[in-house]
Amino acid sequence: MKKFLDTSLSIFQKDWALVTAGTMEKYNTMTIGWGGFGTLWRKPVCTVYVKPCRYTHSFMDANDYFTVSFYGEEYRSALSLLGTKSGRDGDKVAEVGFTAVSAGESVTFAQAKTTLLCKKIYRQDMVMDTMPAEAIEKYYLEEAPHTMFIGEVIDIIG
Repeated sequence: MKKFLDTSLSIFQKDWALVTAGTMEKYNTMTIGWGGFGTLWRKPVCTVYVKPCRYTHSFMDANDYFTVSFYGEEYRSALSLLGTKSGRDGDKVAEVGFTAVSAGESVTFAQAKTTLLCKKIYRQDMVMDTMPAEAIEKYYLEEAPHTMFIGEVIDIIG
């Protein structure tokens, strides 16, 4: 039981992932450390959180599909760069040497060991009035809270 919880509950926080939205013609990706898996409305789902100030947020809003992709430890520095640089300022994907590939109605990368193709089924801006004070103090004193995006897992690639 403990091994299951350690593995499943830490996959985002420990290993990180990329969330990507858009089309092969125009997309953006960013590293995420928050997320989860579960079921909603009898569907398998993946939940991710993106701050409104992030460039990827507009792609998440504008597209019905997104991917969540996972990588081996050898890509840790690439994921670090993809989480700190903005796609607004240049081609950060080329900078790390990743190869974009089509994943159904969205985009992933050839380097991913596993990609979830998700169809967006729910979106909700987090509300500070309902958050614990310590979360507000730690994460939201200078920026708006995250938006929660829930996607039905349509396919698992890899």
